[in-house]
Amino acid sequence: MSGCRKRCRREIWKFAQYLFRVVTGTLPTDSVEDEIELATVRHRPEALELLEAQSKFTKKELQILYRGFKNECPTGVVNEETFKVIYSQFFPQGDSTTYAHFLFNAFDTDHNGCVSFEDFVMGLSILLRGTVQEKLNWAFNLYDINKDGCITKEEMLDIMKAIYDMMGKCTYPVLRDDAPKQHVETFFQKMDKNKDGVVTIDEFIESCQKDENIMRSMQLFENVI
Repeated sequence: MSGCRKRCRREIWKFAQYLFRVVTGTLPTDSVEDEIELATVRHRPEALELLEAQSKFTKKELQILYRGFKNECPTGVVNEETFKVIYSQFFPQGDSTTYAHFLFNAFDTDHNGCVSFEDFVMGLSILLRGTVQEKLNWAFNLYDINKDGCITKEEMLDIMKAIYDMMGKCTYPVLRDDAPKQHVETFFQKMDKNKDGVVTIDEFIESCQKDENIMRSMQLFENVI
């Protein structure tokens, strides 16, 4: 394996860990402290067993996730401002506020202004261990900002600008100011099959499934924890 591929793999693992730590603020470790902390979640066996059945995590993994979640969010829920603060820690070189807003809305599936432990687990379950179809559905929901069932160029441009803002000005090579717009145009040329100016869920999934790079990226986070 070339040095470049090894470095890429290391960066992928780092990003996967960051994703896990966005809300939990911790990584699973085998320690006495973990066993002590696990005792604090055993008063919710019914809830954990239900989540085990609904998600792709084991009960042990859910206990560790819950420990970390409660450490960061003692109230049991995360509001948007807290989510933004936690997320910004991993992208100090740029402004992650807007992208964190979109990401928060994707996790907040019932749109009540907060992300519960259940919301977090189900989203993370899809991102890390979901099927390709589930991951693509989740991604589409992220891009579909107003949740009307289709992605417009305006929505995609908002997402792309947010991503570029989050990456900051420290990228190499330096990104052009019109890079987000160019990305959106490329996206729509590939995915807007009937050229009606919007991308539907069917168009999105069909196009992604035919893209080898996207399909490889769908496998990056499987079995990270």
